[in-house]
Amino acid sequence: MIIQTETLLGMRCPECGKLDYHSLSRFEFSGKNRVEINCSCGFTKLLITTRNRKEYLFQVSCVVCENRHAHSLSTGRLWSGAVHYLFCQETGLELGYLGPEEEVRMLAAAQEESMESLVEEFEQEDEHFHNARIMYEVLNCLHDIAEQGSVYCQCGNHDVEVDIFPDRLELHCKGCDSVNIIYAETEEDLKVIREVDTIELTRNGFNCLDSLANSGKQGKRNKRRRK
Repeated sequence: MIIQTETLLGMRCPECGKLDYHSLSRFEFSGKNRVEINCSCGFTKLLITTRNRKEYLFQVSCVVCENRHAHSLSTGRLWSGAVHYLFCQETGLELGYLGPEEEVRMLAAAQEESMESLVEEFEQEDEHFHNARIMYEVLNCLHDIAEQGSVYCQCGNHDVEVDIFPDRLELHCKGCDSVNIIYAETEEDLKVIREVDTIELTRNGFNCLDSLANSGKQGKRNKRRRK
């Protein structure tokens, strides 16, 4: 019978973003109940504690939400030779991997490639928009309003399409072809959508959100604004 005594950790540092690999051994816990895994930049990425070497608690520093997530593994599971996933409990994003070297390196490399593609995608989007920050904030506000069922057309259609342009969003009703434009370039554009609860497209019409908001037709917030 072969007893597993080592496992490999592949994990990105939340502080500097570097992906590193660390070898963990059963013998590291001999005479102690706490092991820290530090990045080459000095940041503590992972804290492992155990009381009796039968159960191990992993406290993972999260690159996503900047909190620490706790994962518990028994001795049998930790040294079983299987791959274990360390993930953000808020988003489900994979933060690191524990297990056999070949599998861990393969998973980490795949995640690295995926993250690079995501970064490139966001960089391209940033270049596409006139003001990327304002556009993302306006999209978030629109999503919040839509989640409440408050984006609809006077013709009765609630299935409103959204087309995204560098400086604006265009809401289109497939039922009657009405259009409502939401500009997303300036702080004033963001202020406008933060002050409305409802976006109602005019049947067979064409409108802009700022003009409707100024006329009082969009249900302004008086006491509370979206964050």
